Amino acid sequence: MGSQDKLARVGTLKTSRGEIATPCFMPVGTRGSVRSISSQDLEDLDASIILANTYHMMLRPGAEIVSELGGLHGFTGWNRHFLTDSGGYQVFSLSGLVDDEGVTFRSTYDGSYHRFTPEKAVLVQELLGADIQMVLDVCLALPADTKSLRLAVERTLQWADRAKKAHSRPGQALFGIVQGGTNTDLRTESALGTVDIDFDGYAIGGLSVGEGRAEMLEALEAAINVLPLDQPRYLMGLGDPLGIIEAVSLGVDMFDSVLPTRLARHGSIFTSQGRLNLKNAAYVKDPNPLDPNCSCSVCSRWSRSYLRHLLMVSELSAQRLLTIHNLFWLLGYMKQISKAIEDQSLEAFRNDMKQIWS
Repeated sequence: MGSQDKLARVGTLKTSRGEIATPCFMPVGTRGSVRSISSQDLEDLDASIILANTYHMMLRPGAEIVSELGGLHGFTGWNRHFLTDSGGYQVFSLSGLVDDEGVTFRSTYDGSYHRFTPEKAVLVQELLGADIQMVLDVCLALPADTKSLRLAVERTLQWADRAKKAHSRPGQALFGIVQGGTNTDLRTESALGTVDIDFDGYAIGGLSVGEGRAEMLEALEAAINVLPLDQPRYLMGLGDPLGIIEAVSLGVDMFDSVLPTRLARHGSIFTSQGRLNLKNAAYVKDPNPLDPNCSCSVCSRWSRSYLRHLLMVSELSAQRLLTIHNLFWLLGYMKQISKAIEDQSLEAFRNDMKQIWS
C-alpha cells in the first residue's frame, strides 16, 4: 500500500499478469467488448483492467469456445487485465429461481434453461481465463426485508466457501463478495464470514441498486471496517463521480459500472463542470470542445456542434467518440483522486466535487 489520506489509500494490486494502480475504474465489456470501442481504443485510453460478464460470455459464444481461442485475452485481443463477474447479478435480475444449491434461469438470448451453481461459476470463469474471478453471490434489489437479506447473506457465504474449494486455476485470483443490503449488522456479519474463508480480495455487492446515497455509504462503511487493510476492496456497480470519491474516502480501491459508456451513447457527457447534455439545442452552433479542460483525442479535434450533429442523426461514430471522451475523463478523474490522496488534499478535492456533481 502507498500513500494514505485518512481511510483513502493509493496502492498497487499485483496479479500474475502484472500490476494495477489503485484506486482504479474498470470499464465494462459485457460481451468481451466495451460497447462501441475497441481494445486498441482502451489501450490508448490507458485502461489497465476491464470487466467481462460471465453470464453473457457463457451463453454467447460459450466459455469452451473462448477457452479454445486463448481465453478472454486471446479471444478479444486485450492483453491487459480482465476481471469476470460471476453472472449472479444478471441471473437474479432476470428472475432466476434460487435454492440452496444454486440457481436455474432462462437464457436472455433463446429462452433455453440453464443451471448455475457456485462450482459451475468457478469452472466457467476458469475457462474464460480472467486474471480475477468473482464468486457466485445472491444479489437482492433494495429495499428488501431482513429475512430475505439474511437468507441472501447465508447463501452467499455458503456459496463462497464452495467456490473457494472448487477454484483451482493457477495464477487466477478469486474475490469474495459481501452482501447484506443496507442492514449494517448483516454487512458486518457477511464481511467477517467472507474474510474467514480467505480470498485474494473482497468485493462489496448489492449496493447502488436503488437505495439512497446515505444508506449506501453507511452499509459500505460497515463492511469496510472489518475487511483486511492489505487486500483490495472492490465496490461493484458504482460509476458516478461523486459516489466514487465518497467510496474512495472510506477505503475502496476498485470500481466498475456501465454508467459512463451508457451515458455517452445517449449524449450525456462528463466534464470538469459537471454533466453536459449534448442533445440540448444550446450546442447546435457551439464551437467549443466537450470540455475545454480535457486533452482527450475527441476534445482536441471536434466541437460540441459537430458531435451533437453526429449524435442527432444517429451516426455510429458519435457513440464511439463520446464513449472515448467519457472514459478518458473518468480514468483521468481516478488519477486526480490518487494525486489528492498523495498530496493529503482529498477532503478539499471531495468538497469541490460535491459542488460540481451534487
